[in-house]
Amino acid sequence: MAISISLTVNGTPVTAEVEPHSLLVQFLRDPLRLTGTHIGCDTAQCGACTVHLNGRAIKSCNMLAVQAEGASITTIEGLAANGSLHPMQEAFRNCHGLQCGFCTPGMVMSAIALVQTQPDASADDVRRQLDGNLCRCTGYHNIVKAVLEGAAGMKAASSNASADAAASATVTA
Repeated sequence: MAISISLTVNGTPVTAEVEPHSLLVQFLRDPLRLTGTHIGCDTAQCGACTVHLNGRAIKSCNMLAVQAEGASITTIEGLAANGSLHPMQEAFRNCHGLQCGFCTPGMVMSAIALVQTQPDASADDVRRQLDGNLCRCTGYHNIVKAVLEGAAGMKAASSNASADAAASATVTA
């Protein structure tokens, strides 16, 4: 028997019927067609399914869709704005922090969550945070480099947004 859920996904309100046993990752990929959230292990060990739930990184294969009732979900598809990649996505591209790309969405989502809570994270902090995200291709060196560059990009973007807001407030005052 299907259960109705309502939540926000990438800024858009969504109401849908889901089976009680449906995982959040299945809900995002199948009816919503947000296939950037990957299914890797189904046991919350690889991190390929990482999304943000109310601003916190979670592994969506480890949560039922009905548990997301009323929540705000951000997937990899929800990061780019106005045709521009998120600074972390840009850094992964610039630093070659991906090869096959399968783990990349989960890595990016975990990295953003780290930087949001620890803007001045060290390389060791990045390695600890990404401990639950597996990559079988890159050896992690370029991933760590990308996260550090992405953190700098996020900090710069935040500073620019603050400066723009201050300038706008000055003009309207």
